[in-house]
Amino acid sequence: MDLKSSHAVADEKQFSSDDEKGLAPPAYGVGAHQELRPGETRELSRALKGRHMQMIAIGKIIHQNPPTADPCSCDRFILGGSIGAGLFVGSGGALYTGGPGSLLLGFIIIGAMMLFTVQALGELAVLFPVNGAFYMYAVRFIDPAWGFAMGWEYSLSWLVILPFEITAAGITIEYWRDDLDIGIWVAVFLTLLVLVQFFAVRGYGEVEFVLGIVKIIAVIGFIFLGVIINCGGVPSDNRGYIGAEYWHKATSIDSTGAEQTREAFKNGFKGFCSVFVTAAFAFAGTELVGLAAAEAEDPRKSLPKATKQVFWRIAIFYVLSLFILGLILPSDSEELLGASGANTKASPFVLAIKEAGIAGLPSVFNAVITLSVISVANSATFASTRTLQALAMNRMAPDFLKYVDAQGRPLWCIVLQLAFGLLAFINEADVGTQVFTWLLSLSALNNLFVWASICLSHIRFRRGWAAQGHTLDELPYKAQFGVIGSYIGFFLNMVALLATFYVSLFPIGADPNPESFFTTFLSLPIAIALYLGWKIKTRGGPGLYVRSREMDVLTGLREFNPEIVDMEKKQKWGIRDLPVRLYHAVFI
Repeated sequence: MDLKSSHAVADEKQFSSDDEKGLAPPAYGVGAHQELRPGETRELSRALKGRHMQMIAIGKIIHQNPPTADPCSCDRFILGGSIGAGLFVGSGGALYTGGPGSLLLGFIIIGAMMLFTVQALGELAVLFPVNGAFYMYAVRFIDPAWGFAMGWEYSLSWLVILPFEITAAGITIEYWRDDLDIGIWVAVFLTLLVLVQFFAVRGYGEVEFVLGIVKIIAVIGFIFLGVIINCGGVPSDNRGYIGAEYWHKATSIDSTGAEQTREAFKNGFKGFCSVFVTAAFAFAGTELVGLAAAEAEDPRKSLPKATKQVFWRIAIFYVLSLFILGLILPSDSEELLGASGANTKASPFVLAIKEAGIAGLPSVFNAVITLSVISVANSATFASTRTLQALAMNRMAPDFLKYVDAQGRPLWCIVLQLAFGLLAFINEADVGTQVFTWLLSLSALNNLFVWASICLSHIRFRRGWAAQGHTLDELPYKAQFGVIGSYIGFFLNMVALLATFYVSLFPIGADPNPESFFTTFLSLPIAIALYLGWKIKTRGGPGLYVRSREMDVLTGLREFNPEIVDMEKKQKWGIRDLPVRLYHAVFI
C-alpha cells in the first residue's frame, strides 16, 4: 500500500473500539480562520518557518541542572535553545566533581545519544507532524497508558519549570544589583512572557531566533577567546601559555585548609557518573523540535535540515567549548562549588574570563546567561501548552484545554501555564527554595523518559510500518542511523538513568541521603502511578503494548508529493557544487 492510498484508507478507518483499547478516537481540527461546526476544534497555527525550526532543534538545550540543584523557527529551536545555563552554569559543577576529562567525555556520550534520538524524532515528525508529537507516538506505537503517563509528566515538568526559570532570571540580575528584591524582576519577566503570547507561535519563534543568535555568537566568541587565553595572548593574564596543564594531576590548599586535587578524571567512576547526569539534564529541551513540527509551514523540508545540523552544533557549541573551558579553568577552583541554578557568579565561563583578568566581558556573558534563562521560560509556555492541548484532544486531559482560538493558540493551556508562573513569587517566602526543590522533583527524570520513549517509538513504528505492508522508500525522510541508532539511543538513555540512580544513592563526598535520593527519583513512582491509573481506567487497554498490525500508521500523515521527494533525492551534484553541499551539510 502506497501513501496515496493510505490517506484514503485513513479517512475511512473506524475507531469504534478505541476507548476499549485505551486510545481515544483521533481528533481532527479545522483551520484557525475557518468556521467551526459543533464538536470541532481549530488547528494550531502553522506559522513556524525553517529558520525557526533550526534554532528550536539545537537551541533548546536548556537551563536545567540536575534535579537537586538549588533554584537560587524549528531551525531556531534546535540551535539556540539548547544553549543555556545548563551549559553556561551547570557545567561548572560537573567540571569541579569530574574534572575536564570526564566533563568532555560525558558530554560527547550524551551528545551522541541526543543525535540518535533527534534523528528518530525527525523521521516520525516529518511523517506525522501532529500536535503532541512524541507523546502521540508513544500512545500509538508503544502503549496508550505509557503515552498518558509520559505526556502528563512532560506537561508537569514544563509547568513547574516556568516559575523556576523566571526566578532564575531574577537571580542573574543580582550579578549587577543585589540590593533589589527579586519579586520586582519576577513581575517584569512574567509580564514579558505574557506579551509574547499575543503574537501566537510566530512570536515564540521570533523570540527564540533572536535569543538563539545571541547565544551562538557568545559561544563562538568564547571559543576564540579561550584559544587566545590558552596560548598566553591576554596581556592581563599572568599565567602565560597554559596548554594542557589543568589536565595533569596536581594538588592545592583551599581557603579552609583542605587539600584539593586537580586532574582530568576527578573522583574516578563516580565523578564520571556525576558528569554524565549533568550532561543529560543540560541537553533537556532538544526534543521541542518535534512539538514544533505541528505548527511548521513545511515540516518535510525544515525538519530534516534541523535534525541534520544537530551533530555539528553539538560538536561545536558543546564539545569544543567545554574542551576549551577545561584547558583554561582549573577544576579545583573553589568558586565552582556554587555552579548550579542561575548563580552566574559561579559560571565557569564567567570565571574563566575573570581568571584571565579581562574587564567588562564577565558582565557581557552574564547578560547572555540572563537571555538564555528567559529563552527557557519562553519555551516552557510552548512545550506544556501544546502537550496539554494534545492530551485534551485525545480525552486524556480536561476537555476545556483543547480549545484553540482564532489565532491558532491553545488559549486555556496558555492561561494555565502563565498561572503557574505566579509560583515564582514563592521566593518572597523563606521556604521558597524548599518548595521549588520538591516541585522540580516531580519531573526530575522526565527528560530521560521522553528521550527513551522517542527511540522506542521509532523502533516500534518501523515494525508496524513493515508489518502493514509499507516500505522504507515511502518515507519522506529516514533517520540517518536507521533503527540501529534508536536501539543505541535507547540503551544510552538507560545507562544515563542508572548513572542518575547511582549518584543519587551514593553522592560524592557524602553519605546516602534519603531526601536527596527522592528529590531525584520522585518522578518515577509518579509515572508508574499514572501508567497504572490509565490501565485501570481502560481495563488493561490494548494489553502490555500495541501490536504491530494494530498500530495506527495512517492518521496524521501530512500530504506530500512522493514524486517531488524522489526528484529531490535523485538531484545530482557536481564537483563545483561541493562548497554549497558542505555549507548545507553543516549549517542548513
